[in-house]
Amino acid sequence: MFDTNIMAILLNVIKNQESRNAFCIAKKFYTYGQLAQCISKVRNELQTRTIENKNVGLIENDDLETYASIFALWLEGLAYVPISSDAPIDRNEDVINQSNISVIIDSSKKSKFSNYDLIESSKLTNTTSNLKPNVVSEENLVYIIFTSGTTGKPKGVPITRKNLSAFIKAYEDLNLEITTEDRCLQMFNLTFDLSVVSYLVPLLKGACVYTVPKDEIKYSYVYELLDEDDISVTMMVPSMIQYLRPYFDEMRFPKMKYSLFCGEALNLKLVEEWSECIPNASVINIYGPTENTVVCTEYKYNPKDCLCYNGVLSIGKDIGNTQLIIVDENDKIISNGDKGELCLISDQLMPGYWNNEKKNKEAFFNIEVNGKIERAYRSGDMCFKDKQGFLFYVDRIDFQTKIQGFRVELFEVESHVKDYLGKINAVALAVENRLGNNEIGLVIESKEMDTTDLYDYLKTKMPQYMIPTQLKFEPKFPLNNNGKIDRKTLKNLF
Repeated sequence: MFDTNIMAILLNVIKNQESRNAFCIAKKFYTYGQLAQCISKVRNELQTRTIENKNVGLIENDDLETYASIFALWLEGLAYVPISSDAPIDRNEDVINQSNISVIIDSSKKSKFSNYDLIESSKLTNTTSNLKPNVVSEENLVYIIFTSGTTGKPKGVPITRKNLSAFIKAYEDLNLEITTEDRCLQMFNLTFDLSVVSYLVPLLKGACVYTVPKDEIKYSYVYELLDEDDISVTMMVPSMIQYLRPYFDEMRFPKMKYSLFCGEALNLKLVEEWSECIPNASVINIYGPTENTVVCTEYKYNPKDCLCYNGVLSIGKDIGNTQLIIVDENDKIISNGDKGELCLISDQLMPGYWNNEKKNKEAFFNIEVNGKIERAYRSGDMCFKDKQGFLFYVDRIDFQTKIQGFRVELFEVESHVKDYLGKINAVALAVENRLGNNEIGLVIESKEMDTTDLYDYLKTKMPQYMIPTQLKFEPKFPLNNNGKIDRKTLKNLF
């Protein structure tokens, strides 16, 4: 499946589109032929190493070597574990240790990971063609992405070749006519699973992928690409166009064909305004947790007949073979119109969190659906279906939020804050800023104090997007009727 649905198609594109552009990185174009050479040189080097574990660390850089490394690993039957060189050292070491990584691929001029078996991909010269895939099991992993965890430790989401192949097959249900002439935006870090859609789907169609350099202001660079390079296909998180919203009056992108959104709730008013900027494009709201390989629902926006709830667009209906069910607190499937937890049954569903049986027991359960016992995943999203079967997102059931599309466990933020503060209590909350985007607000149960050292500590433990951006002090936390901290009241402080 994987070799047929993904690798064979990619290799055929490389063979037949050798002189066409595959990437535009920092305003420089790279052809499919150059991509093939780069894949080969990384793979040749991989074959000189002893890789006891099938997981290989990949430092996420915005260059051809990094993307080529993904395909070199897949040809070998190995998995990549994306690692951000900007993340705290402790967090990266945690990811590396959890994944049992011994070999790391890094294209940086000066690597921070020289104490590992390091492949410096930008310095490789052996370009002997080496593009024949190894035959391996469909259960082999293609990547592990680590997301925020409630205990302060990131949790690994392993995706198999079977999962990714099922996703590519499901994605075809969107019926997007992407061709070799298209210019497709890739604005995501490789530690974010939406990156997989943004680089892989265009390459399988022979299109050109336009990336965003790490050292650029993201929303500003995206605007520049849209304005100067006639980007025709985009996938963005809604917060990205919130940043662009002040400039909507100046924006007109008639060559855009598809504008996809995922990762956050999509506000109807925002879509209405954005649609004026892209008069010839289809706007599509898609949904899917990382655990179910990126995307599993779609809703095509129709300004004349739009479905929304509380001002938020529907997430639509399932694509591919994913079954979407909504259950009550007793795991009983509930009727359309009733609110409950959205659960997923699918070939795209990961085998289980990486070495985390406790979390697996919480997240997965067996349920009878249409007379068959199925393995289901709890999304943590409260949803309901209307009479036509369209899904609507209501809220999170747990203490989790999305920041710039990244999933953040608020308990993880609290855990690190409390570790530093000792006996002083603290609560992390998702709060909305003036642009309508989510930020993390922190309330400390104390009189006002200097938090400079606290913030310096947090920066050594968490990525920048998880650092609280708003801060309040409360001498004594309010309690609700159950004697628990009244988080709703605390949220009103912001």
